[in-house]
Amino acid sequence: MSRLADELPINEQPYEPFDEPGDEEFSELSHRELYESRNFVWLMLHQVLLRIGWIFKTESIVMPMFLSMIGGSSVMIGLLPVLNRLGFSIPPLLYAQPLKLSPFKKRMVARSSLLMAAPFALLSGLWFSGVWRSGDGVAAWMPWLFLAVYGWFFCLTGINQLGMHALHGKLIRADLRGRLYTAAVVVGAPLAVASAWLLLPGWLAMPDGGFGWVFGVTAVAFLASGCMLLFTREEPDRLTEPPTRPAQKFVDAWRVVRDDPRARPVAILSALVCFNFMLFPHYQSLYPRPEGATVLNYLGKIMLWVCIQNAATALFSLIAGPLADWMGNRAALRWSTLGLATGPLLAVLLAQASDEMSRDYFFLVFVPLGFMPVTIKLLMNYTLEAAPDDDHPQYVAAIGMCIAVPVIVGSPLVGYLVGRIGATPVFVGGLAVLLLAFVQTLRLPEPRHG
Repeated sequence: MSRLADELPINEQPYEPFDEPGDEEFSELSHRELYESRNFVWLMLHQVLLRIGWIFKTESIVMPMFLSMIGGSSVMIGLLPVLNRLGFSIPPLLYAQPLKLSPFKKRMVARSSLLMAAPFALLSGLWFSGVWRSGDGVAAWMPWLFLAVYGWFFCLTGINQLGMHALHGKLIRADLRGRLYTAAVVVGAPLAVASAWLLLPGWLAMPDGGFGWVFGVTAVAFLASGCMLLFTREEPDRLTEPPTRPAQKFVDAWRVVRDDPRARPVAILSALVCFNFMLFPHYQSLYPRPEGATVLNYLGKIMLWVCIQNAATALFSLIAGPLADWMGNRAALRWSTLGLATGPLLAVLLAQASDEMSRDYFFLVFVPLGFMPVTIKLLMNYTLEAAPDDDHPQYVAAIGMCIAVPVIVGSPLVGYLVGRIGATPVFVGGLAVLLLAFVQTLRLPEPRHG
């Protein structure tokens, strides 16, 4: 007879008459240990291929520039982080219970990884077909279609990332997850940077910017990453619980943040850190363009900025992963959050410099942006350590909501303020918020001591 999920340990095994007390737990642990090395490799390869695909659609550089190129307004560009965070919040929250009750997490994660290729395959096909052209320009419907496809992609990505965090929590022990992330970045980032360095210059030099190839390679990489998960070994979970109404899922997420002292501090930190997402589309707008120049005149800069940001992520993960495994995710979060604050600081300093100096050193702005994926990963790993094992999906989804809600509400306001009072005051405010985030890391408890 099945019981409610909150009465069961995660991955409970079928009853066997001659098992002694504790045998079930030993069997569970031995299964994880038996296949942990194998799973480590396949999970790493999944992340490597995902990273290679991701570099061709970097959120802080490629997507805003592409939208600007096809005629997107500043308001549309400001919607990019909103759609990003909507996808990372509402779909995962609705998907958390089905994921929790799924016997095999890897199948659901693999499926979402494969589906992530579809939006970029569609964009690639549209670009190659030329239907986006209208006379000498771009069809008026193209920016709106791009926003719709962008939102669709991040709904799939939010579901995928929730599943991936839950799968890592199930297959990889806590003191090895940092090394998994580091290994994926150390292997993936050089391959991604090399791919961008070799492929982007030729594509971006094409009359149409080569985005059919850019998005096509992204789709292929996402397809390959999903296939890697099929080779992992996972023991089935046997959990049951009554279905929850969609509205109740939001209430439950709020209760996790409000009532659980393990979740509350990291929820506050997440809400502060997410201010950097609001600034993302506006970093490249600070680049001092020569008079009369359009985005097409400096598409070549994309290659340098993309490579620098990804190389920085690789470098920072070399430190963050081992630091998290050795001293805990809390210590790594303190370091990475302080690093994030240097992004708006550099942007403000370069905004005060001459145009020539700003153009020469603008690439430095993208170095601290490499801290962002590291910080988000550390936030989720901290949440996995603090949360009960069988509630990993719900806690990760709740923290995702804490990141998303401020971005959804604040991004249009940030875009309006940038247009109204200029970028410099807004980035000064961003610097202040990120320094507050660092102060909040000093208040986090250490889960490993609990």
